Amino acid sequence: MESRQKIVVLSGAGISAESGIPTFRASDGLWENHRIEDVATPEAWQRNPDLVQDFYNQRRKKALSVEPNAGHVALVKLEDFFDVTIVTQNVDNLHERAGSSKVIHLHGELFKSRSTKYPNLVYDIDGWELKLGDLCEKGSQLRPHIVWFGEAVPMMDVAQDITEQADIFIVVGTSLNVYPAAGLVYAVRKGVPVYVVDPNSPAVHGRSNVTFIAEPATTGLTQLADQLIAGTLSS
Repeated sequence: MESRQKIVVLSGAGISAESGIPTFRASDGLWENHRIEDVATPEAWQRNPDLVQDFYNQRRKKALSVEPNAGHVALVKLEDFFDVTIVTQNVDNLHERAGSSKVIHLHGELFKSRSTKYPNLVYDIDGWELKLGDLCEKGSQLRPHIVWFGEAVPMMDVAQDITEQADIFIVVGTSLNVYPAAGLVYAVRKGVPVYVVDPNSPAVHGRSNVTFIAEPATTGLTQLADQLIAGTLSS
């Protein structure tokens, strides 16, 4: 059997926003009425862990109240015809809930916690609440399993390696302004087709073979998936 082409998808906040999860890059620079510095940095955790825990508890509660959208579903559909890996900047689990089988989370996972002293100890969160006093098996406080601003992005090397193997690269719902994730588009091999699905058509400099689909994820990914699948059926 012929090996399947590899599709790598870089997804950002735009696809989750279409399911009803607010993005933090609002025009006022606030994330759900909080400054980023107060809820998404190691310093914030040191200064006011109660506020940080409450903030992420509310994000989990919100994420549990929404459903994957047609964009998420379109990416799942591609798995019947391609080897698909999703590299996401999103911390929600909507890709997994839709049925995507290979998802790399660059910025951590909202529904996981990890030990503050032993970062390799990572646990699933049952429901939406993580409390001060919830401890790892070695007795240290659990924190959200999120890559905060100012922290290293541990999955970046993995994402880079997978991107370099892509036969098709899709960008959806991201402004391509957040680094290091935005740099992945430049790790794609020369000549590999890049599709950018976003109503605002973010700039991609210095690359040829880029196709812009100026649509939201729900409609743009559905169109693109149908087009790519039709191409495999006709070849």
